[in-house]
Amino acid sequence: MSDPRLPSARQTLIDTLPEETSLFGQPIEARFIHVPASHAKALHPDTQLVVGMRGAGKSFWWRALQDKRQRALVAERAPNTGLAKAAQVVAGFGETPNPDAYPGPDVLAQLVETGQDPRLVWRTVILHALTGGAVTQGDSWAQRVASVAQDPERMDRTLFEHDRQFDREDTYWIILFDALDRSASNWRTMNALIRGLLQAMLDLRPYRRLRAKSFLRTDQLDEREVGDFADASKVLAGRVDLDWPAYELYALLWQYLCNSVDGAFRLELETELRLTSQPFSDLWLPPVELRRSEAEQRRVFHAIAGPWMGRDHRRGYPYTWVPNHLADAGGRTSPRSFIVALRKAAAETADRYPTHTWPLHHESIKRGVQSASEVRVRELQEDYPWVNTLMVPLNGKVVPCAFAAIAKAWQETDTLHELERRVTERNERLPPAHLGQGADGVRQDLENLGIFLRLRDGRVNIPDVFRVGYGLGRRGGVRPVRPGDAG
Repeated sequence: MSDPRLPSARQTLIDTLPEETSLFGQPIEARFIHVPASHAKALHPDTQLVVGMRGAGKSFWWRALQDKRQRALVAERAPNTGLAKAAQVVAGFGETPNPDAYPGPDVLAQLVETGQDPRLVWRTVILHALTGGAVTQGDSWAQRVASVAQDPERMDRTLFEHDRQFDREDTYWIILFDALDRSASNWRTMNALIRGLLQAMLDLRPYRRLRAKSFLRTDQLDEREVGDFADASKVLAGRVDLDWPAYELYALLWQYLCNSVDGAFRLELETELRLTSQPFSDLWLPPVELRRSEAEQRRVFHAIAGPWMGRDHRRGYPYTWVPNHLADAGGRTSPRSFIVALRKAAAETADRYPTHTWPLHHESIKRGVQSASEVRVRELQEDYPWVNTLMVPLNGKVVPCAFAAIAKAWQETDTLHELERRVTERNERLPPAHLGQGADGVRQDLENLGIFLRLRDGRVNIPDVFRVGYGLGRRGGVRPVRPGDAG
């Protein structure tokens, strides 16, 4: 068929793709789990350090690995994760508060500020989880840390004996650390805690069956700040990044659509495109070629979105246009943004273009990107409130532009002085790490977050996923979000 279409896909996208893609402590539905190749390596017990942008899947995997059934499902579908053998998996820190299992942010800050060695704090957390509190004496975390510090020989013996026991049972014991951005409100404490965690993880390397795995954001891993200890390279060199190339984003989309309740998408794949999904346990796997072949993915997605992003090919092709316009300055696209954009596009098409030839209208896809951009901007505001302070004065500007024009906008609004005041008076949470270096310093901070892109001629460009949400323009680009725009 030269011009295939999948008419039921529009409603399937609306019904199946989640409106809210953050977990917020909710269980993960096994039928929607997709394991990209780089993630399979990240999930291996021997991988200690996993790095990714917000929305890349760090908290997703932190939670999934603690679920025995989902861990078994991942092991079956991706045997190279090394999870085929039985394992005991526990949490050492995460976004869900659990004061019996690990100290909260205020407790961690108090421990560090009173002079406790962060490595010893995390060692205590590990021993507490490993023994169920049998060797960490006391009701408070300060008392438990003190008990570990006072009897190092007993602690070494405990680790040794438990490792031998797990080895005899041919299994692993794995402790997971996530959401370290919630562990501190300033970079000094944050870096100290991450450095201490890396040291505690390094301490477990010689054991055969005891493992620690930490999920960190890219901006948290400044090796000059957290890697200045002996043998740090043994941990840092083994880092695995949670990558989402375009074909993996589409493989995730097919995983959602093939597991829709009504099964309409699976039926159309078979009847219209001669592709057959494969049953697996109580879920469906997309056809192999649809997971691995970009040419086949393009064919199917264009049966949903049409061949062009406008009247002809000069406007671009939907298959490449969507991930490209959702990527940050490092070329990284969050699966969360991808899913948000496509669900919004389907809902917009149903409302505005219900009789359109294809399930997705190209103008609705653009509005989907607007929605995804707004989500990314809200996430930035939650994680780094100072980003909003720097970006709001740039509203209405057109990029690429000279950095001098941006620095002038900051100067005219006294933006940097306002940030300095907030850091001093209000203890601003995780302020720009290079604020002391002025405009050039915060430019570096924005580049590190993937918001600014430095062009060869020195000008600043801002990727659409941030530009649109902050109301900046670009000639020929997606229209920026303006006050009063329909949400």
